[in-house]
Amino acid sequence: MKIVVRPDAAAIAELVARLIADQLRARPRTTLGLATGRTMERIYIRLAALHRLERLDFSQVASFNLDEYIGLPASDPRSYRKYMDRFLFDHVDILPERTHVPDGMAPDHAAEGLRYESAIHDAGGIDLQLLGIGETGHIGFNEPLSAFASRTRAVTLAPHTRTQNAAMFGNDDNAVPPRAMTMGIATILDARQILLVATGIRKARMLALTVEGPMTAMISGTALQSHPNCLVLADEPAASQLTERAYYDHVARYDPEILALPG
Repeated sequence: MKIVVRPDAAAIAELVARLIADQLRARPRTTLGLATGRTMERIYIRLAALHRLERLDFSQVASFNLDEYIGLPASDPRSYRKYMDRFLFDHVDILPERTHVPDGMAPDHAAEGLRYESAIHDAGGIDLQLLGIGETGHIGFNEPLSAFASRTRAVTLAPHTRTQNAAMFGNDDNAVPPRAMTMGIATILDARQILLVATGIRKARMLALTVEGPMTAMISGTALQSHPNCLVLADEPAASQLTERAYYDHVARYDPEILALPG
């Protein structure tokens, strides 16, 4: 795990978009793992701009989203499928049949989990996984007590997660579906490279626990400590509670991978 800090959310979005763009240019048939949420919106808007202004090619890319609410059809404007259409898919040349989001309307959740895992396998696995960090420390919808060996499955959302996501549901916690399909922690850890993105002061405590705390099923993000190629990208507010910040800054001055980053 390596830590990179930039001044603000805009700088982080630019950096992450450039890293994804570099991946697509080096390997056009990349399989991306994609996340949703406010942190990701700037990134997707920037990727769409790179497609428009620099002809960034998505035509051979495959994508797999982390999660979807159970009970919401893909056509629902509050679904993550519609989120992806709104912020990215409708603005680039990715082929619709190569974009994958768990089916929130699947009648058999266990079967849907197996189907999704099989689709990832058939695509050759995920080359680059984009992640945010929830305010409960979750990655995907892997809420507290999620097993590190977990695979794509149905989960019950924590109350705080429903509150955090209520904006899309008229700011009514009770309108947020209580369950979702999510990639499991083991599924996420199978990705060849992971970018964990955190912006804003509200993510500071959980980012510090994720990076510096003990590995625990209570905070699924801590599983990333075991990944051999995980890059953490945070703005100054999100990084404000990292206790070893001086060390991370020291590494950033000498590490060839960090020194080669855009910007």
